[in-house]
Amino acid sequence: MTSERGARARHLARELLVKALYQWQLAGHGVAELSAQFAALPEFERCDRDYFAELLPVIVHDVEALDAVIARQAARGLEQLDAVGRGILLLGLAELKHRVDVPSKVVINEGVELAKRYGAAESFKFVNAVLDKSARELRGAPLEPKP
Repeated sequence: MTSERGARARHLARELLVKALYQWQLAGHGVAELSAQFAALPEFERCDRDYFAELLPVIVHDVEALDAVIARQAARGLEQLDAVGRGILLLGLAELKHRVDVPSKVVINEGVELAKRYGAAESFKFVNAVLDKSARELRGAPLEPKP
């Protein structure tokens, strides 16, 4: 698999994770049910299935700690977040916290792109700010300066 195909598969896994997290928040489906449902989708074959399978249970089981990070970093309360924005942030925070092999910059950029595609208008700015602050908190090092 080329790195471009790998990056695309990982991006698709993130898209599917955001959709699964949206469903989880609204319908309350469990990890096993969501995993089975999303595995049946045609696009699931093209995504990084291992990444999806790893992160979905991590996010669901770590949601209180991830929500606490959002609450510390966001200017508005959790109750004001829509399900899509919260899902994007939960995914990004889980990556920052549990997938240290993924650079902070990549996590933030992916979150911003997901917010532009699926989030409310201008929500990408909020996602960018929260993930940037959270990267500093969770990983302890400043991001690389922009060239």
